[in-house]
Amino acid sequence: MSDRLAVLPQYLLPKQALTALAGKLANAKAGRLTTGLIRWFVGRYGVNMMDAANPDIAGYKTFNEFFTRPLRADARPFAEADFLCPVDGAISQFGAIERDQIFQAKGHRYSTTALVGGDRELAAQFENGDFATLYLSPRDYHRIHMPCDGKLLRMIHVPGALFSVNPATARGVPGLFARNERVVCVFATADGPFVLTLVGATIVGSMATVWHGVVNPPRPGVIREWRYEEQNIALKRGDEMGRFLLGSTVVMLFAKNTLAFNPAWQPADAIRMGEAMGNRPGKT
Repeated sequence: MSDRLAVLPQYLLPKQALTALAGKLANAKAGRLTTGLIRWFVGRYGVNMMDAANPDIAGYKTFNEFFTRPLRADARPFAEADFLCPVDGAISQFGAIERDQIFQAKGHRYSTTALVGGDRELAAQFENGDFATLYLSPRDYHRIHMPCDGKLLRMIHVPGALFSVNPATARGVPGLFARNERVVCVFATADGPFVLTLVGATIVGSMATVWHGVVNPPRPGVIREWRYEEQNIALKRGDEMGRFLLGSTVVMLFAKNTLAFNPAWQPADAIRMGEAMGNRPGKT
């Protein structure tokens, strides 16, 4: 079966309603039922609880508390690299932005303007730059960290669909990451502008940042924006910047000549937060 045919049922599913329901259930304090659900999830997806700050499944009051669990302080040592991998997961795609086009999968591209919610001036800063798309599966650690130092300038919540973001859907749904609901975070760095986008998906109850808290819900159906230029919200390389309440994808945009990706990186490879994502061009 082709990937396009495989994703057809997703067009028919009531994705918004399912996601809202999942969010409520994931926040429910249901005692033994919650513990049983977490235990089943850990077994079904092979979650490594030994990396968690609290490895005791019974110690989590809600499923979301478990899903956004912190790691042990020593679980993810930082590489000696200018840019760190911000998440645990797998490499979906990465490489050069061709003018304003981002490669999604064979036969599919989308524009930087579409990704950031239609802001052409913002998107133009990444013309011929670089991108990286990283997929977080259900088994992964779901907090997101900064790949480099950055000062927060803006946050944009872009409403959209809630397709799955797994590899098969990325191959089957055109413009997936610019169609789904997303939170676009814009930073200034010593190397130029940087965008880190949290992309929602089916059953992703919400997305949150450390400076704002939960961004969605609410879901008013219109673009919302917050400006932070006058505030001194500065995050260091490796600092937590946000989290998914259930799994999804991050898409990063870098200006031209900002970084050279880790030569060991390959699409579909497993990655861990804190590993080397790349260095400034010319650095050996």
